[in-house]
Parts: sequence; structure tokens; C-alpha cells
Amino acid sequence: MAPDFPKRPFPLGIRGLLLTGIIVAGLLSAHTLGLFTSSEGPGRSGLRVALEFFSHAFSPALRSQAPPPHGGASLIPGVLEAIHQTVIFAAAGLGLALVLGFVLGFLGSTVWWSGDMGERRGIVGRLISRAVMPSVYAATRVVIALLRSVHELIWAVLFLAALGRSDFAAVVAIAIPISGTLAKLFSELIDETPRDAALVLRAAGAGPVQVFSFGLLPRALPDMAATALYQFECALRSATVLGFFGFPTLGYAISASFENLYYGEVWTYLYALLALIVMAEWWSGAIRRRMV
Repeated sequence: MAPDFPKRPFPLGIRGLLLTGIIVAGLLSAHTLGLFTSSEGPGRSGLRVALEFFSHAFSPALRSQAPPPHGGASLIPGVLEAIHQTVIFAAAGLGLALVLGFVLGFLGSTVWWSGDMGERRGIVGRLISRAVMPSVYAATRVVIALLRSVHELIWAVLFLAALGRSDFAAVVAIAIPISGTLAKLFSELIDETPRDAALVLRAAGAGPVQVFSFGLLPRALPDMAATALYQFECALRSATVLGFFGFPTLGYAISASFENLYYGEVWTYLYALLALIVMAEWWSGAIRRRMV
């Protein structure tokens, strides 16, 4: 009988194989993207451009890098104006999204067809409870899923094609996906709200609207407000992205500077966006801590 030699473990191991696969995939991706080949003239490989871009991260421009007569002007007024426009688009989009999200969340909540608000009386009332409301609930959930499944960039393309490059098209493109997210979260928050106060009101003879308005909604509002404040940060990022379609937000300034190879200006606007998001997160977080 042949001797039973112990099996040697594979030299690399599972983790080594995984790391090697990641490195190989990264190198193949870099080659496919042309990082090692010249893309913008002699000596201008993609990797060289990337290194040049990131080298400006430590020296953002405070003055315009454009040639005279506009070169050398301070960038601060332009940065503040871009931030102002970004906040306006984000606030307008969130305002519209709150209205749509609350209505859809109201209709997409199970409390209206599960009997928690009280049994409707009469033949018509029972018909509404057992047939109409479940159908409204199902249709609303489908609409909510549709709104959430399409990115704001796709909505922007659709509305730009239909309405042209108008501020209304940008606001609606921001509002639609956020309204779907808010509707889903609002409906879930309402459904998860404790029912003790609602059951007391129902036992006292209150109607469905009274039970919802005074027994459920007040207890869900703090969490709903906290959710809306978080979505404001998402609206700021969406408004920035829409700048690449020509709207005067931070994204437009970033795109214009990058196309002209003004990398110092690009980093100035990127840091301005970072500061805006951090300030919005701090502000919304402070309000959420007070409300929840």
C-alpha cells in the first residue's frame, strides 16, 4: 500500500486567489479603458491624466485658470452662486417630492384596507373596504416601485426631450425618484406606528379619518420628518448631477472646468460640494436628534 502523504495546502489559498483575481481584473479594466495608452496626444495616457488630475487635489484654485481677459478673477463668487443654485433646485425638487410622497404613502399604507381604521358600515362601505381599497393599494405600490426604479438621470433625459432645458424639467426629474422613495418609507412608517392610541379612538367611536389623523399620523410624523431631511441630502447630489445637462448647479461648473482641463478649479468645486453635503448632513442630523 502506498504511503499516505499529507496534502499540501494550495500556496495562495482562497484569499490569495481572490486578491490575485481582483488585481488581474483591475489591470484588464485599466487596459480596456486605455489608461496605459495615449488618448489626448503624445505622452497623454489615461494614467498620466489621472495622476495630473489627482495631483491638484492638494492645490485647489481660488482664481480662474482661464486665459485673459477672464483669467485670474476670483472663483469665490462663482462657487457661491453655484452652491446657491444647487440648493434652490434641491429644495424645489424635495418640496414637490414631499407632496407626491405623502399622497402616495397615504394611499400605499395598509391601514386603510386592513380594518385598523374601523370597519366601514353598509353595503357600499364594505364594498369599498374589500374591493376598491385593496385595488388602490396594489396600484399605488406599483406606481411607487416604478418611480423608485428609474434614476433621475433617465427622468431628466425624458423631461428634457419633452419640455426642453427648463428649470421645471430639472425639478420634476429630481422630485420623481425621491417621491417614490418617500412614499415607500412614509407608508412603512405609518404601518409600523404603534396602534394603541388608534385602537382607543376606534373604541370610542371615532371614524377612520379621525383615527388616522389623531391616532397614527402624529406618532409617525417625527420619523417621517427625519426621513424627509435625509432625502434633502440626496436632492443636493441629484441637483449637482443635473448640472452636467447644462443646469447652473455645481455639476455644471465641474463639467465646464474639467472639459477645459482646469483641474484646480474642478477640485475647488468638488470641495465646495463636499462642504455643502457635510453642512446639510450636520443641519439635518441636528434637527432629527431633536425630533426623534
